[in-house]
Amino acid sequence: MSDVFEGYERQYSEIFDSLSQKCTSAAALDGEQRRQKVSEIRSEIEDAELLIRKMDLEARSLQPSVRAGLLVKLREYKSDMTNIKNEVKRINSSNSKQVTREELLESGMADSFAVTSDQRGRVLMSTERLAQSSDRIKESRRVALETEELGSSILQDLHNQRQSLLHAHNSLHGVDENIGKSKKILAAMSKRIDRNKWIIGGVIAALAFAIIIILYFKFSH
Repeated sequence: MSDVFEGYERQYSEIFDSLSQKCTSAAALDGEQRRQKVSEIRSEIEDAELLIRKMDLEARSLQPSVRAGLLVKLREYKSDMTNIKNEVKRINSSNSKQVTREELLESGMADSFAVTSDQRGRVLMSTERLAQSSDRIKESRRVALETEELGSSILQDLHNQRQSLLHAHNSLHGVDENIGKSKKILAAMSKRIDRNKWIIGGVIAALAFAIIIILYFKFSH
C-alpha cells in the first residue's frame, strides 16, 4: 500500500467517525439545532466522498496485486457513505415531521402526528449500522496491513530465489568455459599424437630401409 493512500485513508476514517457521532447526536436534536447538525454532516459527506475519489485514483495507479484489495475496501467505503446519506434522509424526514408536529401542537392537533416508537427504533438501528461500518473500516485497515507484510515477505523470497538462480547461472557459465578449454586442449593433444605417429612411422621406415641396404651389401660381397 502506498503512503499517499494510507494518508487519505486516515483522513477518511477520522471523518467517518465524526459522521457517525454527528448522525447519532442529530437524531436526538430538534428543530434548528437538528438542521444545523445535518448541514455539518452533509459538508463532511462531501469531504469523505472527495477522499474516496482520491483513494480510487491512487489505488488504480498501483500494481494489480495491491490494487485489487484496495478497490474492495473502496467499495465498502462507498457503501458506508450510502448508509450515511440514507441516515441523513431519515433524520431530515423525522425533522420535517417534528416541525409539523410543533405547528400542530400550536393548533391543538399534535396527538395524531406523534413520533412513533418505530421511528425511534429505526434511528437506533441506523446508529448501530454506522458503528458496524466503523468497525469494518478498522478491520479492513488491519487486513490491509497484514496483506502488505505478507506481500513484502513474498517479494523478499522471490528476490532471494532470483539471486540463487543468477549464482547458479554464473556457475554453469564457468563450467561451460572450462569444458570449452578442455575440448581445445584435447584437440591439440590429439593433433600432436597424430603428428608424432607420422614422425615415428617415418623413423621406423627409414631404419628399416637402412637395415635392408646394409644387409644387401653384406650378402652381395
